[in-house]
Amino acid sequence: MAKVAFLGLGVMGYPMAGHLKAKGHEVTVYNRSPAKAQAWVAQHGGLSAATPADAAKGQEIVFCCVGNDDDLRSVTIAEGGAFAGMEKGAIFVDHSTASAGVARELDAAARAGGFGFVDAPVSGGQAGAENGVLTVMCGGDAQTYAVVEPVIASFARMCKLMGPAGSGQLTKMVNQICIAGLVQA
Repeated sequence: MAKVAFLGLGVMGYPMAGHLKAKGHEVTVYNRSPAKAQAWVAQHGGLSAATPADAAKGQEIVFCCVGNDDDLRSVTIAEGGAFAGMEKGAIFVDHSTASAGVARELDAAARAGGFGFVDAPVSGGQAGAENGVLTVMCGGDAQTYAVVEPVIASFARMCKLMGPAGSGQLTKMVNQICIAGLVQA
């Protein structure tokens, strides 16, 4: 079992982190509103941290699911962000739906810090997160992906490496365009 952190306990992150805990992983959570993190700990156990950097300290894998590029930067590279607490050899997995550009930016920052990065947006909505059957589209290097894939399986029915950093976000964009086209048809 892995020692992990989960940043962002919204409608997707809250159940995803819960599945990690239910599968036996050691989980520390962070949320911008501390009451949400305390509620998660009361329901699932585990620990909560005051900052993303504190949550990331000593973790093998740090998962994240926040709203957009700016939110993602605020919990990763801003002051008190997770990247400041990441240890060499750890891996950051971003489940946010963000831009391929920010994925590449964060991949470069992670490499400079001596740790891995995987952009891994999800599809399946709130019901998929609650039922642990999300589809995860990943971008990153194969070695890093191989480490995180079995842990992601805690909340996913399908997880696939699509190519280098940013490829997960590009795949998610194509997925959304296809869905929009079908809805319009």
